[in-house]
Amino acid sequence: MIEPMSEVPEPFYRPLDAPGCDVSDGERFHATFSTTGPWFADAQHGGPPAALLVRAFERCDPRPGTQLSRVTVEVLGPIPAGEVRVRAFVERPGRNIELLGAELSAGGRTVLRARAWRLASGDTSAVVTGEAVPPPPRHEGVRRTEHPEGWLPGYMDALEWHWVSGWLAEPGPGVAWARPRTPLVEGEAITPWQCLAVIGDSANGIGAPLDLRHWLFVNTELTVHVHRAPVGEWVAVQAHTVVGPGGLGTVSALLFDESGHVGRATQSLIVRPR
Repeated sequence: MIEPMSEVPEPFYRPLDAPGCDVSDGERFHATFSTTGPWFADAQHGGPPAALLVRAFERCDPRPGTQLSRVTVEVLGPIPAGEVRVRAFVERPGRNIELLGAELSAGGRTVLRARAWRLASGDTSAVVTGEAVPPPPRHEGVRRTEHPEGWLPGYMDALEWHWVSGWLAEPGPGVAWARPRTPLVEGEAITPWQCLAVIGDSANGIGAPLDLRHWLFVNTELTVHVHRAPVGEWVAVQAHTVVGPGGLGTVSALLFDESGHVGRATQSLIVRPR
């Protein structure tokens, strides 16, 4: 059943620092209901805070002629909704290659750590090769607004979903287009890299191989690589999951924007019966 979209959700985050105040120890935000995941009403889905860390990387001593090439976010524990603090720093400076670090803390503890490679741009347009064939465009998919049984609203309603193949309640590889329906930070336009992070962290759900009613598969990290700068707000995730015999799994996902193949995402999973 296809239902009409609900009213526009609130932004994922609202700034808590007054304009012009000292944020050398990190920026403070209020994580709204839009960040909350499908399992716990007081905990964030991993996508919005990963995007907030990307935002911090984009604003960390920016230099013209450089671009993010990889972002890895390590999940250290549950990410509560409410007040969070984010800081980013240059860990390894360089003219052509820089390593950035960032942290997101809540309640006095660090809940996410991230690193990113920022590389100097160059011209390789004459030798582009190896890109994957894009999935069908989003208008050929099915827009779905309903939730699987038992899932809570919040993050799921803050995105618009068009399913090319599969669905969250259908085990197996899946392909979905999605875009945020609300800003990442109130009063700001969301960037293409932030969109990749917000949506890319859903790869383990899009490519879920097991019945969500009986199995739990939680990602401990998210890594996003790109081979070119992303464009626009629409992201397609083509995800496949492998579950091993010892309670571990891996997710591999190709990422696309409306200009074609842009990169890939990977996740490490812990798999347990519910």
